[in-house]
Amino acid sequence: MKDKNNETSLLTDEEKNTLLKIARDTLTLHVKGKSKPELKNYNLSERLKEKAGAFVTLHKNGQLRGCIGYIEGVAPLAETVRENACNASTEDPRFPSVTPSELKDIDIEVSVMSPLRKIDSPEEVIAGKHGVILKKGWRQGVFLPQVATEQKWDRETFLKHLGLKAGLDMNAYKDAELFVFTAEVFGEMNR
Repeated sequence: MKDKNNETSLLTDEEKNTLLKIARDTLTLHVKGKSKPELKNYNLSERLKEKAGAFVTLHKNGQLRGCIGYIEGVAPLAETVRENACNASTEDPRFPSVTPSELKDIDIEVSVMSPLRKIDSPEEVIAGKHGVILKKGWRQGVFLPQVATEQKWDRETFLKHLGLKAGLDMNAYKDAELFVFTAEVFGEMNR
């Protein structure tokens, strides 16, 4: 099976649909002040029960409305998606909490992360394919792979902005620790 990036997909269409349903149900209930849905109510494959990092991104009318996640697996994938659907709607410090009246205008995107890989040189980063974590001292910044594509950034521009996101200067990437990862990205807009 191939995903939209023409790479072998780790998740089946059914698993992707299940994760999107968990995220949508959770978002709706959370924004309305109700309890999260029980995961036992969903058809969870073994893959959805494995620990994996994932981000949930919310878009309203095509514009970013919230994005929160875990790069590395700290909980089963289904649980990570459920938790971050809540977090993206109310905990992203860049945005006010999502309101019930906005739900009809929100589209959900899920990014399931690969394991991290430390790289030796910024030249190893492939803009649009790799997400990157930049670490220098106690400062850290992360961009998901799709950021470079969405912003139409080349590798150098992507890394410069990552330095700024980490609270450093634009050349911080040249002597910082860099870790790359890929993500399987899918959303309601693609269904």
